[in-house]
Amino acid sequence: MSDEQSQRRPAGRGHAPPGWAPRGPAHGAPPAGPPAGPGDGPGRNGRPARPRRTGWRRLVPTWRMILGGFLLIVLIIVGGLIAGYMLVNIPPANKAATAESNVFLYSDGSQLARDGEVNRESVPLSKVPRNVQHAVLAAEDRDYYSESAVNPEAMLRAAWNTVTGKGKQSGSTITQQYVKNYYLGQEQTISRKVKEFFIAIKLDREESKNDILEGYLNTSYFGRNAYGIQAASQAYYSKDSDKLTTAEGAYLATLLNAPSAYDVGAHPENRPRAEARWRYVLDGMVKKKWLSPAERAATTFPTPGKTKPRLSMSGQRGYLVEAVKDYLTSNKIVDENTLATGGYRITTTIEKKKQDAFVAAVRDQLMSELSDTRKVDRYVRAGGASIDPKTGKVVALYGGIDYTKQYVNNATRRDYQVGSTFKPFVFTSAVDNHATTLAGQTITPNTVYDGTNKRPVQGPNGPVGYAPENEDGYSYPHVTVTRATDLSVNAVYAQMAQDVGPGKVKDTAVALGVPEKTPDLTATPSIALGPATASVLDMTQAYATLANHGRHGPYTLVEKISKGGEEVQLPDGEDTRQAVSREAADTTTSILQSVVEAGTGRRAQSAGRPAAGKTGTAEEDKAAWFAGYTPDLATVVAVMGQDPDTGDQKPLYGATGEDRVNGGGYPAQIWGAYTAQALEGTEATDFDLELENGATPPTLEPEPTTAPPSTTGPPSPAPPTGPPTIPVPTLPPTIPVPPPTPPGFPTPPGPPTFGPPGEGKSDRHGDLLGYEY
Repeated sequence: MSDEQSQRRPAGRGHAPPGWAPRGPAHGAPPAGPPAGPGDGPGRNGRPARPRRTGWRRLVPTWRMILGGFLLIVLIIVGGLIAGYMLVNIPPANKAATAESNVFLYSDGSQLARDGEVNRESVPLSKVPRNVQHAVLAAEDRDYYSESAVNPEAMLRAAWNTVTGKGKQSGSTITQQYVKNYYLGQEQTISRKVKEFFIAIKLDREESKNDILEGYLNTSYFGRNAYGIQAASQAYYSKDSDKLTTAEGAYLATLLNAPSAYDVGAHPENRPRAEARWRYVLDGMVKKKWLSPAERAATTFPTPGKTKPRLSMSGQRGYLVEAVKDYLTSNKIVDENTLATGGYRITTTIEKKKQDAFVAAVRDQLMSELSDTRKVDRYVRAGGASIDPKTGKVVALYGGIDYTKQYVNNATRRDYQVGSTFKPFVFTSAVDNHATTLAGQTITPNTVYDGTNKRPVQGPNGPVGYAPENEDGYSYPHVTVTRATDLSVNAVYAQMAQDVGPGKVKDTAVALGVPEKTPDLTATPSIALGPATASVLDMTQAYATLANHGRHGPYTLVEKISKGGEEVQLPDGEDTRQAVSREAADTTTSILQSVVEAGTGRRAQSAGRPAAGKTGTAEEDKAAWFAGYTPDLATVVAVMGQDPDTGDQKPLYGATGEDRVNGGGYPAQIWGAYTAQALEGTEATDFDLELENGATPPTLEPEPTTAPPSTTGPPSPAPPTGPPTIPVPTLPPTIPVPPPTPPGFPTPPGPPTFGPPGEGKSDRHGDLLGYEY
């Protein structure tokens, strides 16, 4: 190898070529320093490496980081929405949203009372006029029918306005507001808002827009303690929701935003603000083409009525409400527990004019006579009921002076003896069953009986062990049935009950309307004297059957009942039947007319029209009754004695300053005053009677003067029935002259005179009242 070749050959490992040395800076070599970093050399495939990020550039995210973060957020939101939708269920309605009052109405539709704390009455959407619906949408959610259940943009805007100090605002749709009202509550928490969001979405998928709007209208608060559009309509305009005008609906829609701020009735200073909001609502309706500009221009602000106090249970309201509830539940029209949940709209048969007349009659004729200085006056109670005989409708009911002061309803209680008001049922049964006396004579108005005081009642085999005492111990030997009814002779009617058969008498009373399970309604001769404790309403029903010529139908207190717009089935009223023959009922009416014209019921003549009736007094004068009727109205009045502290029954001796209180006094006076007022403006009509065996109405006659039989021996043969031996002409239907009195008998005083309240009181108990039981 030549020297030249050896110099060109590369040196081996560890051997530098002779004369070789590294190049220094003078030859362009890189300066000495730290080793090169990862980004300083050539990149992959010979591309230059990225320059290393230094300084503030290291804090700026890359586009990959932004994209990745965005996708992560989207995944979290989507996952949260899916999880929330899956986990949040539609809960049951909250109790506050479903709580409603039962609304009770008079027969004319005016409001009588509400029995719940929450003033709400749900109505179907069909009961809300379309323009009123549109007014609500214009005020709260104009795109309701086209938008989804939630509006995130509105929610964010409302949140931003709240944060920036522009006031708390709601970004909720009507669906969300309904969810808050009906399913959740009013608390302002994040968890509630989250639940509201998801429930609204689910609800929008499961229910129609109309159903949700209906629910919203029935659960929203309008002020004045009114929840729902129906309650609000009554609270502000005293009308039902389906009668609202466009202007009124727009005002109610205004209240949804802030009821107290826009109620111009309670706060007149709010009027400018309320009118501005009202105009906003109407302008929104025009914008959505729900209202024409011409209609908008013609609309004036509908000033609402003044705030009204809530109708409590005071006065007669509580008695009426409890009577109606008892009627509904006892007749199994509505279950008691269901009725307690509320929401029923109940139109009663009570006529406001007649109800007011009853209250006035009791006040003027009785309560005005009471005095705080007489202890016995504290015992005085009154009860009354009035029924239309043709329909069976209870048109008035007097339960007491005030439900909040005297809780027990005196019209429906069953603990006072009815006394001699029961006697007409005995005679009705006699005629209906074609009964005869022991001597075989058919019992008619002119049949003569032995009315001797304490005369033992006779059966086919002799005395039956009962000898009733006449009132004040008076005797009436050989008295006709008519006159015995006028004077309420106990001895005659006890014997008549035995002649008819006490069991048949009881059956007749039940057929007329006295409840079969009435306490002390026993099949014995004493049944005639009225130991049974039927209620005032029970007795009114029975007398209404007599007034209706013997046709009986169960009384009713309810005209119509509905819940949520759906009618509840009521008894069809086809249960009317001929309880007793027309002849039996009409013949009874004829002798009861005589009681009013010439007997113990003369004060009932103040009604000023043809009337039939009967007085009655309970044992020891603990109650006094008058039961009577005209062809158009059957009414019973009772005055009762009860200790307000113990609840015990008390005699009424000395009440109002009188020696006694009995049926021909205050009860007959109340009956007459009420009947005159209740039927004012209607034409007076005579009774249309078909009498027993074509007989003529009984005439007034003197009693035969034959000596009374022995009270211990067998019964004396009854004189022949038929016309009296001493003919007396029939008197016109005015106050008649009493017949001559037999020797040795008390002389009854003359007819009373009637004048303004307070006159003629001194002889109140002088109208033959001492003779009745």
